[in-house]
Amino acid sequence: MKILSEADVREGLDPSAVIVAIENGFRERLSSVVLPARTHMDVENGIFLIMPCYDRAGHGLGIKLVTVQDTPAHPEARIQATYLLLDSATGAPTLILSANYLTDVRTAATSAVATKFLARDAVRTLGIFGTGRQARAHGRVLPRVRKFEKILVCGRTPEHVRRFTDEVSAESGLPVQPVSAQDCAAGSDVICACTASATPVFDGHLLKAGTHLNLVGAFQPHTREVDSVTIRRSRVTVETYDGVLAEAGDLLIPMGEGVLTRAGIVAELQELVTGKKAGRTSTGDLTLFKSVGCALEDLVTAELLA
Repeated sequence: MKILSEADVREGLDPSAVIVAIENGFRERLSSVVLPARTHMDVENGIFLIMPCYDRAGHGLGIKLVTVQDTPAHPEARIQATYLLLDSATGAPTLILSANYLTDVRTAATSAVATKFLARDAVRTLGIFGTGRQARAHGRVLPRVRKFEKILVCGRTPEHVRRFTDEVSAESGLPVQPVSAQDCAAGSDVICACTASATPVFDGHLLKAGTHLNLVGAFQPHTREVDSVTIRRSRVTVETYDGVLAEAGDLLIPMGEGVLTRAGIVAELQELVTGKKAGRTSTGDLTLFKSVGCALEDLVTAELLA
């Protein structure tokens, strides 16, 4: 049995390889996996999540255990994750790893896959709402699928914005500019919402035609990062129908308002990567990808470390 630390995982995971693994996983393996509904358990200072996945064809078996704290001692500690890769025949653990970075990079890689299939080719500006681990992962990973010229960032705390700007600029080689929420929404070709906000972080009227959005921060039915205007204007695609429709307030709240219907969700990720459906039909479409986290993403990423 291998045991990997956060440092081991960071060293062992190539984000480009994670992008490929997730795209291939949704294209070739989703139909053969068992994905029980994610278990939510209220704990003393937040939520405990249990995310199992079993691939009946490839014989992959694993589970991720995640705690999301309401009031962490430090923002970086809000999400704590551990992953167990198991022998599918015996259930014995073959790999145990600290999975904070794994969670960050697999989420950003999933957004990158969606961006590859949904964003226009001629995009120049990446906008990111948030300055935490997920935001930084998106700043590092998204430029691997589109040739951005600059990154805009909107955050609540000047100190965190400065750190984000320094780190992401150094790693991506792109200029990173702190901006207001209005300027980030109006000035970006691709937007990644990676916040812990329970309420919309920008006015959907500001989005220009042709923008693509990845929404990854909100994962409970009562929380959302975008308003109903954004949903009404968008061609909405999702990670998986079952997962998103069980958890994503970004869509469930507008559905309750009559702004969005189930039939109004145009595709899930597997249908995009297999070519069964098209998320974007013209350069002027405003496209939106909503994810809440899928255990298949964790399994295929952990297998890269086995």
